[in-house]
Amino acid sequence: MITQPKTRYARSGDLSIAYQVVGDGPLDVIYVPGFVSHVELVWEMPAAVHLIQRLASFSRLILFDKRGTGLSDPVVGAPTLEDRMDDVRAVLEAAGSQRAALLGVSEGVPMSILFGATYPDLTTALVLYGGMARSTWAPDYPWATPAEALIESSLEMLPHVYEGAMLEVMAPSLADDPQAVAAFGRLARYGASPAMLEQSFLNFLDIDVRPVLPLVTVPTLVLHRQGDRAVNRHGSEWMATQIPGAKYVELDGIDHAMYAGDSDGVIDEVEEFLTGMRRATEIDRVLATVMFTDIVDSTRRASEMGDRQWGDLLDAQNAAIRRELARFRGREVKTLGDGMLATFDGPARAIRCGLAVTEAVRPLGVEVRVGLHTGEVDLVGDDDVSGIAVHIAARVGALAGPSEVLVSGTVKDLVAGSGIAFSERGEQELKGIPDRWRLFAAER
Repeated sequence: MITQPKTRYARSGDLSIAYQVVGDGPLDVIYVPGFVSHVELVWEMPAAVHLIQRLASFSRLILFDKRGTGLSDPVVGAPTLEDRMDDVRAVLEAAGSQRAALLGVSEGVPMSILFGATYPDLTTALVLYGGMARSTWAPDYPWATPAEALIESSLEMLPHVYEGAMLEVMAPSLADDPQAVAAFGRLARYGASPAMLEQSFLNFLDIDVRPVLPLVTVPTLVLHRQGDRAVNRHGSEWMATQIPGAKYVELDGIDHAMYAGDSDGVIDEVEEFLTGMRRATEIDRVLATVMFTDIVDSTRRASEMGDRQWGDLLDAQNAAIRRELARFRGREVKTLGDGMLATFDGPARAIRCGLAVTEAVRPLGVEVRVGLHTGEVDLVGDDDVSGIAVHIAARVGALAGPSEVLVSGTVKDLVAGSGIAFSERGEQELKGIPDRWRLFAAER
């Protein structure tokens, strides 16, 4: 198990750039972050730590914070791509690296492209994930968002950035996890001040490295998730056609953040491209029925009751849910604020447990909603699960009414012959999930 290394500093002109070196593999990889980073706080995010450890298992991984962000020196004015190239050179020199592969992520992709074309002698390869050659719409670049729309949406989001709200766009598969939301908000608060965020955003609107693409001569891998909500995949697809010999791989998933969702699938592609080998992933995948519960109108109830009484109510609710889980062979995964995530090895048991839960909490003076979906989940560590099935169950639960057990069409089809009756709720769009989904309410 790789642990957090010591943070060091490289001198780039008059500035100090924070960096870390993780692992001791045979090739150097420098991770070029997107908008905001913090080389120490990232170690508080389990999904990000998993990404770092996988990358460091086959490389000597170099992490750094861009000037003006994280633990690097603050700056006045937005850094240019040339400034940021200087920072990469300084970090590589300080880390004792002669040549490295650049792993550019999101907003880090344009600088990585420019660096690879300018310094091919320092660059072994480029891996470009979730990125773009131009940041905004143009007549000959139709898949990007117009600058005016980006500015408008950023103004709407700005008051909530430091609360972790951007996770809904950057990593929607984690957006229902309060701990992940809190960690993302903390990373934003410590990663960049409001003034620095604004400067960096305005600078981002002017980025356009399209003329550089045909000049890249180093081996290049371009990766993008099909359902990425932050950056249109067509930008990466087109970019790969403009870089001589580049390989384009489109991956399943809805997350923009590399560490969210099926990060192992992303890293497998990176490892094979850089080393020529693809290892068998150690993560276990199983079929399970996922249950999400949460209290109806919880925000108002918590405000009326006060912290102490609300905490007592949550303890009583969780105890009631656990009793029903024990009856129906459910496995508690974790509590989520006023709700719970659990899994079952059979969909019929999950439905019956959900119905029992809605009755068990009534004496407490609350109503809960329950969402169920059956699909393949990833077993993460000893006590957590992840994957698109978890995200779908959460979205189904969010649409359930008071004391209602709402299930996906998959669950309903799997319990045919069980005697469980359903009321159809029609086709619905699930936020952040492709396609439309048939939903059904289990009847008592």
